[in-house]
Amino acid sequence: MTTIPARYGQADDDLLERVRTSLAATNQSVTPGRVAAALRAEGAVLGDAAVLEVTEALRAEITGAGVLEPLLRTPGVTDVLVNGPRDVWIDRGGGLERSTVRFRDEHAVRQLAQRLASTAGRRLDDAVPFVDARLPDGVRLHAVLPPVAPRGTLISLRVPASTSFGLDELVDLGSVQPAIAPWLRAIVHARLAFLVTGSTGSGKTTVLSALLGLVAPGERIVLVEDSSELHPAHPHVVRLECRSANVEGSGHVDLDDLLRQSLRMRPDRIVVGEARGSEMITMLAALNTGHEGGCGTLHANSADDVPARLEALGIAAGLPRAAVHAQAGAALDVLIHLGRDRGGLRHVAEIDLLDRTSDGWVQTERAFTVTASGELTHGTGYGRLARLLERRGVDP
Repeated sequence: MTTIPARYGQADDDLLERVRTSLAATNQSVTPGRVAAALRAEGAVLGDAAVLEVTEALRAEITGAGVLEPLLRTPGVTDVLVNGPRDVWIDRGGGLERSTVRFRDEHAVRQLAQRLASTAGRRLDDAVPFVDARLPDGVRLHAVLPPVAPRGTLISLRVPASTSFGLDELVDLGSVQPAIAPWLRAIVHARLAFLVTGSTGSGKTTVLSALLGLVAPGERIVLVEDSSELHPAHPHVVRLECRSANVEGSGHVDLDDLLRQSLRMRPDRIVVGEARGSEMITMLAALNTGHEGGCGTLHANSADDVPARLEALGIAAGLPRAAVHAQAGAALDVLIHLGRDRGGLRHVAEIDLLDRTSDGWVQTERAFTVTASGELTHGTGYGRLARLLERRGVDP
């Protein structure tokens, strides 16, 4: 009989593949007893410690994220990115780091991507070579197969935050400078409508969750999200979440559908976790009908790009350009823009106001910019923001 070394990483790949296939075919839970029995059937003998080690590894490969499972469980990891069998990266909030995790080959990467897609109830094969879905544990999955990805299968996993940070904690972490924190509190308490903007991975969801934790406990917050990512520390939060179409293509519920439902749920604040399409226009319409204090996140490289982003979303939804600017100018008060410093730290970079020009177009007006040393530089919109808060009875 073959004796497998105690370290799983040194075990015979062919033998383990046969054991893996045997266990997967039974559709039963992976236990040490079943692993030992499968090994014996293949003529292999392991000690108790080695069986437990192989059991955990096989359990992860059959039911979890395989070799990526330890990375997903690592505290602080926000993203796990697979560019190839030996090209795995993680982000812990300080920029991308290369991981030591390796796959056996490209086939193993493809198998994992397809199994994760299947777990999410989605299809991933040559006919449908990409998928965007949420796994049962909340991890966001995106995967692309060859030939769309010519160098091999690509997997991107976004890990939901395990804890929700308050504003004071973000100040301690350096994501929010102490001088700007009172202004953020004032924006929330004054029930101004705002968007948290920034590039992918800039921390928009984290900051929005912290700001929602400042909402008065007597207010009802209705969260509308593609996948559940916002976790504000607030006693009255109602969640609505999108649903993907099933394999037959039916049952799809999108953000626009949910946002329309939220208007009938007696919301004090309507929150759109991430606006990427026509739901932004529905939200602007809602904010123009008396729903103050609404907020959400929007992808934008800079605050100055936000009017163009809103315009693009509105035109795609069928609104004329002038109507988009009129809706945005009347509905939104403030932009809170996030950026990254040279060390990769995500932080609140500026606060802007939305202003209407004489010809009706929306433009941004800077109220604050955070300098590299953490100081606040006042912009032309500083006085206007202060007056806006004063009229709402709030003093930062």
